[in-house]
Amino acid sequence: MTRIQVAETGQARVLLTAEQGRRLDESGVVQARPSPYESGVWEVTPRGRVGVARVGDAEVWVTPKLPIDRLLFLVGYAADPKGWRDETVRLDVRDGLIPAIAQALWRQAERALSQGLLQGYRTIEESSYVLRGRLREGDQLRRRHGRVIPMEIRHDDFTVDIAENQILLAAVTRMLAVPRIGSEPRRRLTALRRRLAEVTSLVRGTALPRWHPSRLNTRYHTALRLAEIVWRATSPEQAPGSTATNGFLFDLPKIFEDFVTVAVSEELRARFGGAAYPQYHVHLDEAFAVRMKPDLVWELAGIPHAVIDAKYKQEKPAGYPDADLYQMLAYCTALRLPRGHLIYAKGNASAATHVVRHAGIEIICHALDLDAEPEAILSQVSMIVTDV
Repeated sequence: MTRIQVAETGQARVLLTAEQGRRLDESGVVQARPSPYESGVWEVTPRGRVGVARVGDAEVWVTPKLPIDRLLFLVGYAADPKGWRDETVRLDVRDGLIPAIAQALWRQAERALSQGLLQGYRTIEESSYVLRGRLREGDQLRRRHGRVIPMEIRHDDFTVDIAENQILLAAVTRMLAVPRIGSEPRRRLTALRRRLAEVTSLVRGTALPRWHPSRLNTRYHTALRLAEIVWRATSPEQAPGSTATNGFLFDLPKIFEDFVTVAVSEELRARFGGAAYPQYHVHLDEAFAVRMKPDLVWELAGIPHAVIDAKYKQEKPAGYPDADLYQMLAYCTALRLPRGHLIYAKGNASAATHVVRHAGIEIICHALDLDAEPEAILSQVSMIVTDV
């Protein structure tokens, strides 16, 4: 198997066949282009994701420029600010991103199951020769045409086969399919899968079942949020075009956007009250034909008071090098706000303030230093909120 390793912001030059290069480019994991200078050499560039994926007979490792523990902090904070924040302190991140995530998953899952598998009531509809629960009269008439048995019944069953355990099993199963997760995490995850043997495995292609936080499933909360992260990051047998891909890939721009949205929302509510709305819907035009969705809008008494957009790096489409500024100007105009805030990752953009001519609208660009310690990152968020 061909192994390709490339840094998140770098480029790898690799000897590949034309078929391998084409598959890599079609996978969506990386961009692959034949070198104009050397025959058989392909230039492989990441597309904003980090992790590992198998594409045909090639294994691609995209390493983040962020320290692993910082990346895990961003992921964990966005998923569960109160429950996951200190987890990276106890993780061994020296072996890389994938083993660290596998380690976090089995630790959180074992903690959730330490008091035994959660049980709950599940409504079951089935055909039976014994009456349990209630008869579904409409289905009985429609399907049995006057016959008494079998009966179409509905009953509640107290079982471990509930959404919370199905989500944990799905994440554990997905993680076990990821290349090179390490022997200890693999052993622990395999043991967890055995403990969940009475739980229904999800059919390939289905979505995760929905769960709702409650007092009864409190001990599961952190593990479930991490399980959902694992589910989103794994990609078993995705097939854009004819290229099959499986692996574990984090979408860095989405991680950064989620972290900023959660951290800024919490800080705004704690200091000023009001309500912060992610993916806020607003229209640009009077006819309500052009809809926009800023990452975050903060309201006081139902009136927008601040608009924030998170960008992992500056968007520079051909012909529009300042597209982010144009977008924020549109947000401020539609929301009737005197200023807007763009939050970037430091190193991908610089802090600056722009005042729009003839409008007086201020667009403030912030740069978060993600190499800082977690508490220092949150202090930077606090300073940004002060300017809001």
